[in-house]
Amino acid sequence: MFDFEDEIKKLPQKPGVYLMYNKDSEVIYVGKAKILKNRVTQYFRKNSNHTPKVLAMVAQVAYFEYIITDSEREALALECNLIKKYRPKYNILLKDDKQYPYIKVSINEAYPRVSMVRRTADDGAKYFGPYMGKGTIKNTLEIIQRLFKPPTCKRRFPQDIKKGRPCLNYHINNCIAPCTGNVSKDEYRKVFFEICRFLEGKYSDLVKELSEEMKLASASLQFERAAVLRDRINSIKELSDRQKITDATHQNDTDVIAVASDNSVAFIEVFFIRSGNVIGREYYKIENVKDASGGEIITDFIKQFYAGCDFIPSEILTEYELTETELLADWLRKLKNRRVTLACPKRGEKAKLVAMVKINAEKALSNYKINQLKIKENSGVLELLKNTLSLDKIPARIESYDISNISGTNNVAAMAVFEYGRPAKRKYRQFKIKTVEGADDYASMSEVIYRRFRHGMEEEEQIASGQLNIRDAKFLPYPDLILLDGGKGHLSVIGELMEMMDNDTPVFGMVKNNHHRTRALVGTNGEVDISAIPPVFKLITHIQDEVHDAAITYFRKLHQKIDSELDKIPGIGEKRRLALLTKYGNIGKIKEATIEELADTESMDLRAAENIYNYFRTKRDS
Repeated sequence: MFDFEDEIKKLPQKPGVYLMYNKDSEVIYVGKAKILKNRVTQYFRKNSNHTPKVLAMVAQVAYFEYIITDSEREALALECNLIKKYRPKYNILLKDDKQYPYIKVSINEAYPRVSMVRRTADDGAKYFGPYMGKGTIKNTLEIIQRLFKPPTCKRRFPQDIKKGRPCLNYHINNCIAPCTGNVSKDEYRKVFFEICRFLEGKYSDLVKELSEEMKLASASLQFERAAVLRDRINSIKELSDRQKITDATHQNDTDVIAVASDNSVAFIEVFFIRSGNVIGREYYKIENVKDASGGEIITDFIKQFYAGCDFIPSEILTEYELTETELLADWLRKLKNRRVTLACPKRGEKAKLVAMVKINAEKALSNYKINQLKIKENSGVLELLKNTLSLDKIPARIESYDISNISGTNNVAAMAVFEYGRPAKRKYRQFKIKTVEGADDYASMSEVIYRRFRHGMEEEEQIASGQLNIRDAKFLPYPDLILLDGGKGHLSVIGELMEMMDNDTPVFGMVKNNHHRTRALVGTNGEVDISAIPPVFKLITHIQDEVHDAAITYFRKLHQKIDSELDKIPGIGEKRRLALLTKYGNIGKIKEATIEELADTESMDLRAAENIYNYFRTKRDS
């Protein structure tokens, strides 16, 4: 039996971290203290003016432990690590634990490349980031490609210079094409130094340098080169004007933080400013914020967020005054190895900036509330579906599958995902059928379901071994319900597969009427009529439409890609293209066919067959 009075007496008057445990030996709270004895004693004093949240926590404490540190700063660092490890019930928790990407410019190599990476390394390359916000790094890379046209192919330089024909990017003016031999090593490297200056936000310096180069090109009558530089300058100026939101004197690397809370959940909004330009923004869901002030929420956010960050800015602006400003600044300085300023501006441009970030935080909270209302509304439909199908639990995650092909060629499949009755489009998955020839929907569906669960099991192993973060998993969690675009035949085949995999996920087929609309669901116990239950019927119809559209869209995308590839070959028109696809099924088999096999295809002749054969061999060798 844990004797609180006796253990409290033993507490040292030193800095450290304390852990509160419940009766099941679970860590329910982690805190740090400048003096352990004073801080921990406060929790168990009678008549203490605690918040309801702290009172609820103390009521569950079965025992506590503590760790002595040399300083309060060390205690803060240890507290951050333990919160991340245990994610205690009563700590304010950062929901998002993302690993943000960087842009790497391998300037340490003779012929540099630009790429996206998840980790920085001490390898002589230049790293820019991290890039926050959905699509930010993708947009940046697209801008770099449009402005500077670095090669994106897998050719190695200088080994592959003048080997084979240049690729399509060269012909559409989307690559400087060092493979042609028309770009010297110095010219090539100069492009990548310009990319680095662009990523550093040194737009004015870059524009000045490019302007001088444009004047020289024009004076030398290199008008085409001058036009390229002019367009690059205009694009950089436009981008700079669009991104710049601070005055010219504010050139620090700065994060601006504001919070919106409704006493049950909070959203932190962060704007990431580098050299006076916004390079990204992101919001973060914060849990366990009941009775917490805005300053407390931001303080705990800073501890958890920057503890795992590779990059820490020189300045952090916050909406509220923080109670531990000096301690946090000292801790961040230690992490960054140089001075970090924490400030809560009350007036001026910085205060306006914080106010703008606050508006975005409030918008994120508002969107969350609207989403929760929709989930609550849909939960009634899911309860109806559960009862209609006699399921053991509400199907929070529903996965639906459909096969698409034309005359058994180019078989593909789509997986649509509904979470809490709403489509989760980012979690949709697409499959090329690999093992099935011809129009065999049963075998195709079996392959897809098997691959789906195999991927899930592989991800579980990677997560267990620390190779994968669960938030990056593409096939987890598993579904609560599977719906197949098919009837009894599909159900029978997939039922046997599920039994073989020892998987008890409920599976139903969507049975259609003469108008190709779902009228019932078929399970192991026969058909279940849903037409008389409007909310369920509406949901299933929505799911059927989504998965069908996803499969058709993927099929058309691949088909257009194949069509466009064959359209590049002289002598191949629509009739021959269709004949080739009917015979071979996919572009891969056409590539591997011999001239004689191609010529033996309906409507083909020897010359057309040679054109196809030579086209793919030349492309493969280039």
